[in-house]
Amino acid sequence: MAFSGCDTMEKWNVMPSLELCELNIEGPLAYLNIKREEVYNALNTQLISELIVALHWTSEHSVAKKEKIFDKNGKEYLRVLILTSNGKHFCSGADINMMRDAGSKSVEENRIDSIRLDNLFNSLWAHPCFTIGYIQGVALGGGAGLVACLDHVIADSNTKIALSEAKLGILPAVIGPYVYRKIGSAQFRRLSMLASKIDAEEAQRIGFINEIIESKGSFESSFERVISDVLTTGPIAVYMAKKLTLSFDRWEKTDDELRQWTLDKTSQMRGSREGQEGLSSFLERRLPAWSIQKKEN
Repeated sequence: MAFSGCDTMEKWNVMPSLELCELNIEGPLAYLNIKREEVYNALNTQLISELIVALHWTSEHSVAKKEKIFDKNGKEYLRVLILTSNGKHFCSGADINMMRDAGSKSVEENRIDSIRLDNLFNSLWAHPCFTIGYIQGVALGGGAGLVACLDHVIADSNTKIALSEAKLGILPAVIGPYVYRKIGSAQFRRLSMLASKIDAEEAQRIGFINEIIESKGSFESSFERVISDVLTTGPIAVYMAKKLTLSFDRWEKTDDELRQWTLDKTSQMRGSREGQEGLSSFLERRLPAWSIQKKEN
């Protein structure tokens, strides 16, 4: 069963105190749920700050950061983060009061707000766990940014996504790097200029989402299938795959230097503790130590 901060204080350190979102832990899984459904889960300063805290806490309690599967009390460190939200819509973007306040703030004050928002997106994008999201209703502006930062996105068939900033005369700049990496240059440019909603089918076609389901009731079977795959992979390899992708994104040296660098990374991972366990288990025809199947058997 999922447990709360009170249940885990002795064995896990104190979980963060949250009001507008909720964090629950179930074995190696972290469930992070947004609960501002009365305003369509709009992002205000408090919610953004709470999400950042939750993402940092789960990051620090991940297998990738701890470099071990269990803590000293036998509790599993985290390997998967599931992001959801309450109500009809996933996230309608920035809270209207926050947008109203932005008009009266100085450039520097608005920059501070933008830094906080970028911290949220980068914390999700770079999270060491495999991240899964369930998207329903609309995901606008910052909500679309959250979608772009997830590793695997399951969406309701009624989902609508928009980079809606141009409708307000502004740019999707803070979410831009993450959406750009998710859907590519041409689609990012097109959606940024149109600022209109696309449906689930188009979002899947351009790579914004990965799966479409008919209702939230189908979500459990979909995410359990993805989780079962993730829990058979090396958790540190999962994290390193994210870093590998970022290195490719940023590569500015020659192709020959890239080839040499990948040879070095391959050698490092094969020689690592996790790599040695993976190769040994394959040759010995057994499940590796990190496999959840091994634990259950």
